[in-house]
Amino acid sequence: MYQIDFSKPIKVHFIGIGGISMSGLAEILHEAGFSVSGSDMKQSALTDKLTSNGVKITVGQSADNIVDPDLVVYTAAIHPDNPEYAEAVKRGIPMLSRAELLGEIMTNYKTAINIAGTHGKTTTTSMLSEILIKAKKDPTVSVGGLLDAIGGNLRNGARDYFVAEACEYTNSFLSFHPTVAVILNVEADHLDFFKDIDDIRNSFRRFVLTLPQDESGFLVINGDIKNREFFTDAIGCGYTTFGLSDGCDYTAKDISFDEYARPSYTLIRKGESLGTVKLKVHGKHNVLDSLAAIAAAEHVGVKIGDIIEALGEFEGVKRRFEHKGVVNGCEILDDYAHHPQEIEATLKAAQQCKHNKLYVVFQPHTYTRTKALLKDFALALQNADEVILADIYAAREVNTIGVSSADIAELINAAGGHAVHIPDFEKIKKYILDNVKEGDLLITMGAGNVVDIADQLTR
Repeated sequence: MYQIDFSKPIKVHFIGIGGISMSGLAEILHEAGFSVSGSDMKQSALTDKLTSNGVKITVGQSADNIVDPDLVVYTAAIHPDNPEYAEAVKRGIPMLSRAELLGEIMTNYKTAINIAGTHGKTTTTSMLSEILIKAKKDPTVSVGGLLDAIGGNLRNGARDYFVAEACEYTNSFLSFHPTVAVILNVEADHLDFFKDIDDIRNSFRRFVLTLPQDESGFLVINGDIKNREFFTDAIGCGYTTFGLSDGCDYTAKDISFDEYARPSYTLIRKGESLGTVKLKVHGKHNVLDSLAAIAAAEHVGVKIGDIIEALGEFEGVKRRFEHKGVVNGCEILDDYAHHPQEIEATLKAAQQCKHNKLYVVFQPHTYTRTKALLKDFALALQNADEVILADIYAAREVNTIGVSSADIAELINAAGGHAVHIPDFEKIKKYILDNVKEGDLLITMGAGNVVDIADQLTR
């Protein structure tokens, strides 16, 4: 593995530099004194930002873009037949994937905190980041969403704390080097890569073993995960648990919600009441995310009072229960949820909000996920009064398995719910305008481009 040492800057070329994560890593290296160049297939706000800071970026990809780098970094979307990738291989230039580079970067920080889990990573990473910022710890942050508190997806801070999401897809997080790891949940997902839930659990077990197996490593884990000992018995470092059951070290009691589904609760640590936490974000799932952030923050030395104060000011991440506007008197929200458990959590939070009828426009993400979790999607979506299903967002896939959004609609209707499959976004917008009324609540939901519907309706 090629090692990145901030005390020895080199020339690094990024293939696909315009991605949200790649651009952030390029910015970190550039500000650390590295000579950074890159290419992408299109110009964007992210590439413009890098260019304005002095990074040389080429639109379009060609072997000629590989001038004289010491290292080439590429995303998972880049294949061996890419001209720049092929040129780097031909010339024997050292190469790292995006995940490998991220892992190498975090070795340059005293404390590297990685947040892993099937869902909740972005929100928990953002909560923890805001806590550390408010506590004047000056963290460097790499998050998978847009956070107002840091003005985007990246914050370049001091060398003491590095906070990053750790995604399990393609085992990316096994390239990381955390000193503190957080595991929020372990559920079936990314079944185009993993064989089954046991394969996923084994991957998360390998992830916790990337921690230093001594007093310098630490694990924060959801104590309510099935057979939690499978993970904790494997490690030689310390750990703490969070969750909603009595056996967890950090837990929440007396949970209540206001009319906007914002929770308050009494924070309990090992039986001791530490105060009242009031959140501005919505739903019971965010109680769990906040408990994980609290446990991690206290482990790295933040005082409980400062943690509670920072959480009370945290207003969430873009595309997480984000208010978009009002149409026909109907409140329009948008949410990134694309896994059945996320969908259920978001819709149950919406049920806590004052409303007449709850609509959801759901865009399934990838054919393999839709096929594998078809019944779970149908069950989760029944928490809405009416479901409008857009076509599946293909992302990286081709539909070779014959699955359709209509299959979800059929299961919902067979169970006594009300669902309709409308492939065309324009027709979905017309359906919404024809049906929603004063006092209704509508959520556009999914990891694809379904947010465009909310944006266009409320623009």
